Amino acid sequence: MELRILSKMEGLERLAGRLPAAHSEKNYIQSEWHRAAAGYRGESRLASRMKEFHLEETFDMLWDVNLKLGNWPVQMDALLLTERCAIIIESKNISGKIHFDDNTGEFYRFDEEDVKTVMEDPRVQLNKHIRFLVAWFKARKITLPIRGLIVFTAKKCEFIAKPDEAPICKTYQLPETLLKIWTASPPKAPDVKLLKIKKTLLANQTPFRQTPLCKRYFIDPSELKPGVYCRCCQWYAMQRVRRSWQCPRCGERDSSAHVLAVREYFTLVSSELTNQEFRRFCGIKSRSVATRLLKELNLETTGELKARVYQLKS
Repeated sequence: MELRILSKMEGLERLAGRLPAAHSEKNYIQSEWHRAAAGYRGESRLASRMKEFHLEETFDMLWDVNLKLGNWPVQMDALLLTERCAIIIESKNISGKIHFDDNTGEFYRFDEEDVKTVMEDPRVQLNKHIRFLVAWFKARKITLPIRGLIVFTAKKCEFIAKPDEAPICKTYQLPETLLKIWTASPPKAPDVKLLKIKKTLLANQTPFRQTPLCKRYFIDPSELKPGVYCRCCQWYAMQRVRRSWQCPRCGERDSSAHVLAVREYFTLVSSELTNQEFRRFCGIKSRSVATRLLKELNLETTGELKARVYQLKS
C-alpha cells in the first residue's frame, strides 16, 4: 500500500477537527473546508454530466491533469481529447449573480445578501492554460489544436453580464457547448493519434506537491490536538489496545487507524516524519510500537535508528 496526502477537502476537514474550539483560525478553516467541499460537489456534477456527451468518432476524457514545462506547472480540471481538437475544461464553483465587465476587465459576483466580491477573471487562467498546452504540445510535435471552456458548476449561479461568444457555460449546458466547440473546429487534424497523445500526457503527469496546510495558513503545528481519529464518533482519542486501536468513547476498533493519522501529518504538518513526532502526534508511548507501525507503512527512509526520517514515496 502506497500512502498519499489527503485531498484539499479532506485535509481542511482534518485541520478544522484538530484545532481547539477557541482557536482564532478555526472558523476560517471551516469556511475554507466548506468551499472546498462545494467545489468537489461541483466537479462531481460536471463529471456526471459528461456521461451525456457523445461523438461518433474517437474521443477521451482526462481528469485532474498536472503537467510541467520547465519550472512552469499547471493543473487542469479536465481535458477532452478529440481527433479535431483538445478542449481544456476549467470548473468554477462560484454562486450568485455573475458579472463579466469587458469595459474594466473586472470579474465579480453578488451573493444572496447582495455583497459584491471582485475575483480573478477565470478567462485569464484558461488562456494561460491554453498557452501552456500549445507550448507543451509543440515541444512534443503534437499538432492537435487547443480550445478551452469554463464551466460554472454552482447550482445557484446566474449570469448577469456575460461576454459575447465567450467559452463559458453552466453544468447542464456542458455537453451541447462542447459539441458546438468540436463542430466549429476543422476536420480531423493531420497525423493525430489520440491513444499516443493520451499515453504521452499520462506518462508526463507531475503530481501536485501541496504545501502543508499549517504552513499555508500560518498555524503552529503545536496548536493541533494530538490523537488518532475515530471515524465512528469523530473523536481524536483512539488508544492502542492489543495490536489495534480502540475508541474509549464508542468502543470502535480499527487496526489501521494510525494510517489516516500519518496521512494527516504529511498533509497538515510536514513532508518529513520522525518516530518522536509520530508518537507525539498519535499519542503513542512506546518507541518500539511506533517503529513497528512506521515500518509497515512502505515509506521512504533516510538516516538510521533515532535519526531516521520517514517520507512519502515520490
